[in-house]
Amino acid sequence: MSSGKNGTAEDVGDDESATVTLRFVAGTLEVRGLGQSDEESGRLTLPVACEWDKRTACFRAPASDYGPVIRALLIARISYQDDARAYETLDYSLRMAHAPRPFQTEALQAWLSGGPDAIAEHRGRGVVVLPTGAGKSHLAVMAIQDRQRSTLIVVPTLDLVHQWFELLKRSFAVDIGVIGGGEYKLEPITVTTYDSAYIHMENLGNKFGFIIFDEAHHLPGEAYSFSALSCLAPYRLGLTATPERADGREEALLGLIGPISYRKEIGELAGEYLAEYDTERIVVSLSADEREEYDSEREIYLGFLRSQGIRMGSPRGWTDFIIRSSRSTEGRRAMKAYRRQRALAFAAPAKLDTLEFLLHDHRGDRMLIFTEDNATAYEISRRFLVPGITHQTKVTERATILERLKEGKYRAVVTSKVLNEGVDVPDANIAVIVSGSGSVREHVQRLGRILRRKEGKRALLYELIAANTAETGTSERRREHDAYR
Repeated sequence: MSSGKNGTAEDVGDDESATVTLRFVAGTLEVRGLGQSDEESGRLTLPVACEWDKRTACFRAPASDYGPVIRALLIARISYQDDARAYETLDYSLRMAHAPRPFQTEALQAWLSGGPDAIAEHRGRGVVVLPTGAGKSHLAVMAIQDRQRSTLIVVPTLDLVHQWFELLKRSFAVDIGVIGGGEYKLEPITVTTYDSAYIHMENLGNKFGFIIFDEAHHLPGEAYSFSALSCLAPYRLGLTATPERADGREEALLGLIGPISYRKEIGELAGEYLAEYDTERIVVSLSADEREEYDSEREIYLGFLRSQGIRMGSPRGWTDFIIRSSRSTEGRRAMKAYRRQRALAFAAPAKLDTLEFLLHDHRGDRMLIFTEDNATAYEISRRFLVPGITHQTKVTERATILERLKEGKYRAVVTSKVLNEGVDVPDANIAVIVSGSGSVREHVQRLGRILRRKEGKRALLYELIAANTAETGTSERRREHDAYR
């Protein structure tokens, strides 16, 4: 036995006479032929998650521990028969390769070598953090070419499935598999959604030696993390512009993919690799009547929170509010007040008047208008005759709108959240945040949509804030990023 390419433990020569056998069973790894005494003797140190299963009289671990289990067997000089692995070693060459940017080469080498600390166990396993528009997908193509293993790319949306499919087909000139959206075509290089990976990984988990998680910040959710644990791929790459999550679960990425191997922020790449940009915050005022209604509705909402002892900043705050507000007339009134005070801030008439001015002032540019909710997006679409994209917009219609924006037939598009990440937005150079959440990730993603570099381009992001509302604090939270300093 020996370690795989670049030091990552991987089966490269079975011993058919071995008494220890590895098997992939329903998303888990069975280690048969060892007894509890082998580990208790100190001769063998298996991964923590590898436990004795009394039902089947073998050690069992999540499939993701395939590499660590093999390393443990190699260290203990225990020969084994690998019946778990069912993925291929490829011989694909790039048909169309982009000349890599220096930071892409650095990122690939950092990922291959085990990150900043060059830890052997982390070689070929880790998360690369790069801004939107910096070429994360092309970095992934470089990694696929380097590793030459059957590869599964996991993405959050069907739009991204289509984008990856086209990129991979152009890059390698081979058939590309797709799982999701009613399709199930398995190939050595396959693209799927997080939802489909969760559904099918119990059967797919041994068919890929390399797994790539695009927009990897989605992965730590309880359901999605199952897909990472149920896949035995020894090589793992996570791609994201912002790994941080509101629930703090980004630390789970270490066990699911690996550590942060490489990181560059927007400010480090702006100018040379991303467009130069400015951000401008515009504060508007509510009218006297709007202010009176806002303060009244907000006090009803906050009063209910105080009476119930609900802390909205806590992990269960929003859930508790939904549950308790449904149990009484007072609670239902509080929910109505919550929605009304948000609507007054999100779609204040002064904001829409300002947006009208910005649309006129930038009539020669291409603009993306972002809102927190569909209602505001639809109102803007109707008032200014601007095409709107929400989660209710059909894929074909969305593609047509974006293509016309690219061609210059449309000068502006309004959207709620569906263009926050992943979608390849054409060469827009102006963004207007009419409303949004307090998420740093969301704000950085929206800025990233207008930063694709073009000769002479300078991007501009406007943030519209209703004065003396909860939006003021929200704005401060979501601007806690180097990109805004």
